[in-house]
Amino acid sequence: MTTPWQEWTAADAAEWIAAPASDDDKYSRGVLGIVAGSPDYPGAAVLAVEAAHRAGLGMVRYTGPRAVRTAVLARRPETVTSPGRVQAWFIGSGIDTGRRSFMLLGDLQGALASRLPVVLDAGALDLVGTHTAPTVITPHARELAVLLASREIETSIAQVRDAPAEWAFRAARELGVAVLLKGAVTHVCDPDGDRYTITAPTHWLASAGTGDVLGGILGALVATHHQQIGANAEVLTSLAASAAWMHGEAARLATAAVGGGPVTALDVAEQVPRVVGALLSR
Repeated sequence: MTTPWQEWTAADAAEWIAAPASDDDKYSRGVLGIVAGSPDYPGAAVLAVEAAHRAGLGMVRYTGPRAVRTAVLARRPETVTSPGRVQAWFIGSGIDTGRRSFMLLGDLQGALASRLPVVLDAGALDLVGTHTAPTVITPHARELAVLLASREIETSIAQVRDAPAEWAFRAARELGVAVLLKGAVTHVCDPDGDRYTITAPTHWLASAGTGDVLGGILGALVATHHQQIGANAEVLTSLAASAAWMHGEAARLATAAVGGGPVTALDVAEQVPRVVGALLSR
């Protein structure tokens, strides 16, 4: 049954945040694999990894070009760059679909073949439907229009921007995945009819790299809740809405810290622990 669109709140997001217990270790807290970034866009990987670490998971494993790995480790030396156990994937950020190398495409396909929960962004959106894992996609209006057009669903960027709720829900039904359609009002929905909105508290979020931060937050939440997702894929929708809310709140805090002025994506990522702490104290 399709429900009306509902505004996701702090109380809703707080239900999906948990502090580590005394018997937790880095694996039980969640391990996120990230395939992101490229020589042209190394910052996307740095920002996604940064945000994932700050959102409270146990470990990040990064896969990507050697030069990008160097940049990631320079910022976050606790990141693991060797192959190994992961419990969820965030893939595609900072990747140009027209310039994916054979090796990179192999990494992307390997992640999808694992059947682990996955967040598809940017340069991996075209891979939706090539796997059976629980999936959430995170396009903006232009990316969603291009994706739907590639599936012979006639639309345009203008149409998606004019009716984001309609097109987000149609994409969820047509593609069979949860959808997080980014915008000043973010729409999160799934094929089963769950539908949520998150209104950005500041428009300073409209800047390069903030989507990578959102992806890192969401990937961390997915890794942390991988067991619940295995039992019920609809959990992805609540996690996506929570990540969008946390992202907006981190931006609000970052803007407040500079007196209401502009902020960068890294500023937003650095506020994520404060957001997590506030949700835990509710």
